[in-house]
Amino acid sequence: MLKLSKAAILVSVVTVGFTLPAKADVSEALANICTIVKADDKAELRKKLRTMQSDYNMKLRDYYSGITCDGNSLIRTALLNNAVETGSLMIKKMPGSALQAPEQDGKTLTVWIEEKGLQSNPIVSQLNERI
Repeated sequence: MLKLSKAAILVSVVTVGFTLPAKADVSEALANICTIVKADDKAELRKKLRTMQSDYNMKLRDYYSGITCDGNSLIRTALLNNAVETGSLMIKKMPGSALQAPEQDGKTLTVWIEEKGLQSNPIVSQLNERI
């Protein structure tokens, strides 16, 4: 019985050891995504999305809601920084239902855009086509 409990403890420790670094690796992989969006570097964002897909089997919709850049979502950050290329790419990659859903502050993208007066931004026209 003692051997069985030692084995169970060993398995638990090993499992936790493998699980924790994976979460840290995802955070590290996404660390500079805000900088990429702000810089409007479409090629680098595309590369980051591919890396997340191949290394972690995660698509943009899987981690989009968990990332904030100065308190704003990635698409809001693109709108505020007039990052048309990266904003357009993210809108194409996100499902329409996610684009219509309220974000962390309870406002949808369209309501937030109207409040900020960003209707003339080219990203908004692509957003309107998707939703």
